[in-house]
Amino acid sequence: MDYSLKLSKEFSLKEEYAKNIITLIDEGNTIPFIARYRKEMHGSTDDQVLREFETRLKYLRNLDKRKQEVADAITEQGKMTDEIALALATAETMTEVEDIYRPFKQKRKTRASVAIEKGLSPLADIIEAQNPEVVPEEVAKEHISEEKGVLTVKDAISGASDIIAERVSDNAELRKTLRVKIAETGEIACKLLENEKSKTYDMYADYSEKISKIPSHRILAVNRGEKEECLKVDIVVDTENFIAAVQSVFVKNNSMSAEIVKAAAADAFDRLIFPSVSREVRNEITERASEQAIKMFEVNLKPLLLQPPLKGSIILGLDPAYRTGCKLAVIDDKGNVLATDKIFPTPPQNRIEEAENKVLALIKKYNVNVISIGNGTASKESEIFVANTLKKCNRPVSYAVVNEAGASVYSASKLGAEEFPDFDVTERSAVSIARRLQDPLAELIKIDVKSIGVGQYQHDMPETRLEEVLGGVVEDCVNSVGVDLNTASASLLSYVAGLNSGIAKNIVEYRKSSKFIKREDLLKVKKLGEKAFEQCAGFLRITDGFVLDNTAVHPEDYEAVKTLLEITGYTLDDVAAGKISDIKDRVNKAGVKAVADKCGVGEPTLNDIIAELLKPGRDIRDTLPKPVLYSELLDLSDLKEGMELNGTVRNVIDFGVFVDIGVHQDGLVHISQISDNYIKHPSEVLKVGDIVKVKVLGVDKEKKKISLTLKTSALPHGILTGENKTDRERKEGHKNAEKKKQQNISKDDMLALLYKKFGR
Repeated sequence: MDYSLKLSKEFSLKEEYAKNIITLIDEGNTIPFIARYRKEMHGSTDDQVLREFETRLKYLRNLDKRKQEVADAITEQGKMTDEIALALATAETMTEVEDIYRPFKQKRKTRASVAIEKGLSPLADIIEAQNPEVVPEEVAKEHISEEKGVLTVKDAISGASDIIAERVSDNAELRKTLRVKIAETGEIACKLLENEKSKTYDMYADYSEKISKIPSHRILAVNRGEKEECLKVDIVVDTENFIAAVQSVFVKNNSMSAEIVKAAAADAFDRLIFPSVSREVRNEITERASEQAIKMFEVNLKPLLLQPPLKGSIILGLDPAYRTGCKLAVIDDKGNVLATDKIFPTPPQNRIEEAENKVLALIKKYNVNVISIGNGTASKESEIFVANTLKKCNRPVSYAVVNEAGASVYSASKLGAEEFPDFDVTERSAVSIARRLQDPLAELIKIDVKSIGVGQYQHDMPETRLEEVLGGVVEDCVNSVGVDLNTASASLLSYVAGLNSGIAKNIVEYRKSSKFIKREDLLKVKKLGEKAFEQCAGFLRITDGFVLDNTAVHPEDYEAVKTLLEITGYTLDDVAAGKISDIKDRVNKAGVKAVADKCGVGEPTLNDIIAELLKPGRDIRDTLPKPVLYSELLDLSDLKEGMELNGTVRNVIDFGVFVDIGVHQDGLVHISQISDNYIKHPSEVLKVGDIVKVKVLGVDKEKKKISLTLKTSALPHGILTGENKTDRERKEGHKNAEKKKQQNISKDDMLALLYKKFGR
């Protein structure tokens, strides 16, 4: 396969760029390095597309490998033909390849294999030929054999029918066609089963929906219900229509033999094809739904990791609990632990006065600015306690409720024990909750990505694929922010392009005896060679050394910087002092291409260099909305329909977004309430961390559910713009027209399609 040609078409890239990306990947370059420092070679393709490109390249290579394995296996059997070779060459999916291999695969014992062992293949051949002159019963008499267990004419014809049915089932083109048509016209149908968990799936009690229309989150919900034995799930099709279509392919005339073939074809569909292809269709839509769910993790995780750090603050972390008490940890502005303690302000002990005194004492002693409260068990009671306590504080202190998902996992992990060997798991958890507010990226990367708690159905996802995608997100975030070489933890360093956990630990070990003065010092670290240095150097920062070492400018471009500064009349001292504000104007005056050529770099790299020189040491997260801090408590009972509130987007899912409005319970903005504009998915307009103005549509206090809207028609001062009525009517009319087109396939349509494939 010409991978560069195929991938250039799939990703709408120049073939030259596709070829370069493949070469860069094969040379062992990391995606962050390729995305940032080889832009001229791929046309500034972003890191997400590059990762998708890499995943697709792996699939195509595995597909080619499997094709060769199948070809070798068929050739070894002496059954390879030009037709089979062509079918393999043009197959585009693993499923198609397996369909081609199906007739040649070593099968477990089947009715057909038993019949073949009894010597009934010749009889099957004669019947399948459907010669009008042949009387099947007469020919069948010749195959009666007591020794082989064929005792009657009926036994012989039955065995031959089984062989014909398996041949029909093994037809690769037929299976492919039927798979497509079942996916287009079939329905998923559910019945509720009696189970202690069944109530969760009440909405699916008598549910059916076309496979082509069912959204990803419902596919995953149905699958989970089936796994928990709460639902019976089937694919339903017009069986009579499909059987007639299959028969039309194999029945040639009205002979007696044709009647047997007709019955065998029906048996093939009912007993062999439909159960098997239905499973394949279920697997395909589940895989598609899983990819969508993983995409949602990706969409949510990136902004979550890139939340702005709360710099320069002394933070008190509070890990809520009931019986065992709330754990406290105070950290300084660098994340170092200053103090730990435990209080019991929640039931059953309710030692509120004692707890208040301890918290106020810690605030006074360490000049605490912010309290970070975990959102787990007893969070509501803890928040009430903190809000009331802060009213008695003689200095301004605010608080925030943070997502503590995965904190307990980290606390009990080997990494947690290595970081804080003298702390118990509860103390580590309180430190983690404090650090999550102070520097979300540095803290969240220590947690298994599946435990971070954004997205949907993460525990139902294929683990390897989930880790691959989300690991890539973490890597991209870490490298886009940059990492302080002299202070970063081994966990953070391990996500830097070109490094692994072993080299990261070696960097930390090196720091114990020698501080990094310049980037080149990395080459002194054990097991960090030239290739690793090339990949990682641009993403590592030294904040108090050579000015370029505190930027994303790669050391390979330092000479280019020197030339650029000479052309524009600046020095490195000017860069450090921030006195090059008009460098872009000077470059434009000299001609961007001419300057790039003199510097020996491409224009994209030149632009990146200029951006870095203008703001050395910048943190891209500083431009994002700061975390919302509270000083007073709003309760669910305080909410009224029509209230307008500010909130923070906490999770984006297929059917809407959850927004934190400071009442402990996140409110849901359904996709239909996000915008007056038509949107296919909430992620088109919102992401985790966005600060939004919402209006309360309704509050269900019993179920603790809050319905919100962002629509400008309901919220005149909202953040999103609306569209006019004509636009909405046009889109609605288009949707209705599309619905009319989605009719179940008729028998005639099915036959026409199969005739086109196989001929009459």
